Amino acid sequence: RDLQEIIKAKYATKRERLSIFLKSFAFKKGVPRDADLVFDVRFLQNPFYVEGMREKTGLDPDVGDYIAADPDFAGFYSNLTHLLLPLLPRYQQEGKSYLTIAIGCTGGRHRSVYVTELLCGFLEARGFQVSCHHREIEAELAQSVTKKKGSSEPL
Repeated sequence: RDLQEIIKAKYATKRERLSIFLKSFAFKKGVPRDADLVFDVRFLQNPFYVEGMREKTGLDPDVGDYIAADPDFAGFYSNLTHLLLPLLPRYQQEGKSYLTIAIGCTGGRHRSVYVTELLCGFLEARGFQVSCHHREIEAELAQSVTKKKGSSEPL
């Protein structure tokens, strides 16, 4: 799917807008090869160590609330958005039709997912063309579907 989106973005006849791909990932599984910009959010408090949050993801509201309550979160997020807003139009001016921003944490399920989702909404609200992917969560879902297909249980 990522390759298809990149090909569409690169070879589309209209290149009026920069296509931005946001990806959450786990540093322990490697930085995405296609990343243009990489941000590390491992300094934020980790919900993985909080009882009842380990099995959840950054898509769950209580996990997001926990991450947002970190004393350093607001300053970091404000600095991140203030860094990106003037950069994005410059990438487009330089002829770049797509840009991949990767946000990583240790396991790629909590902090990076939450920040990626937040940033996706922030950029969409400002008129940018954005798609959001969560590498580790999507890989877990794909693996789960594959396991179910191989079993005698109905999907």
